[in-house]
Amino acid sequence: MMSDSGSARAQALSWDDGLRSDAPDRYTVSQGDTLWDISGRFLRRPWQWPEVWQVNPQIENPHLIYPGDVVYLYDCNGRPCLGLERGQGQVTLSPTMRTTPHREAVEPIPMEAIGQFLREHRVIENPDALDELAYVVGGDDRRLISGAGDRLYARGSVERAGRVGLYRIGERYFDSASGETLGLELESIGQARRERNEDDIVVLEVTTANQEVRNNDIVLPLEDRGLTSQFYPRPPERDVDGTILAVPGGVRFIGRLQVVAIDRGRRDGLESGHVLMVEQRGELVEDPRTGEMLNLPGEDAGLVMIFRPYDKMSYGLVMEASRTLAVGDRVQNPRRVLGAALR
Repeated sequence: MMSDSGSARAQALSWDDGLRSDAPDRYTVSQGDTLWDISGRFLRRPWQWPEVWQVNPQIENPHLIYPGDVVYLYDCNGRPCLGLERGQGQVTLSPTMRTTPHREAVEPIPMEAIGQFLREHRVIENPDALDELAYVVGGDDRRLISGAGDRLYARGSVERAGRVGLYRIGERYFDSASGETLGLELESIGQARRERNEDDIVVLEVTTANQEVRNNDIVLPLEDRGLTSQFYPRPPERDVDGTILAVPGGVRFIGRLQVVAIDRGRRDGLESGHVLMVEQRGELVEDPRTGEMLNLPGEDAGLVMIFRPYDKMSYGLVMEASRTLAVGDRVQNPRRVLGAALR
């Protein structure tokens, strides 16, 4: 269901504004398509998907689209709309018997681009709580580093059942203007199983490790890595104005399908699926007459979709990049008219 502001935007999208010139009347969804791909077949700006998407009350979970479904373009009250026809998805086994095979819904974005990241990174929103978290104090047989199958010892509170995650302290993110701490990144190095505890010392067995486990590594309950079902491309409802903080892994220059950290989060109105435009910082030049240093205007350079919002910051995936993006570039609500390179 669209909000009132969403309905107003929908009515503003006309047949001459926003549709690709080669948009098909009908498109049959194929294996490997993403929601961003499908939207991009019809719209010059895929983040306008909610403005033309019509919910069919006869279709269960209309936001889930499967291979074999048909997305079609039609006129509704003088403006373009997109509808959905469910594919049959049936296989005949005999004259009297049919079965509907299991189908996986199309992904919103290429999940392989963020899968490893989701497994290996998380954020503590209050770094001051770090001292309260359990941490590794030693390995079996006086080992300084441990691996899969090894026993290690941690100090602090650890859940009494189930597996836990082992993490190494990573980058601390700050707001460049206010100096506020936005979050502390933790990098996953493995998992462990709790065996027992004696006083405040917990005995753990390392079950998996992609790096050596060291003293002072953090022990935390595993994070729920599920993505919200409302993960579809759309602009934020509130005005957002922020910057690219970093690229996990230390890369400075950024291209398509790279993960970026930005300095805005849920408290700023960001949710999974929100799309932001990236403005490349203008060049710093010297005025040839006065000697003043001038910042030239920025240029539209790409689009980022948020996939993991935290309270004060978020992670996003670069969906389009017409220029090389960089740490410090501005992110903001997408404008209705972008440069030709992004169409």
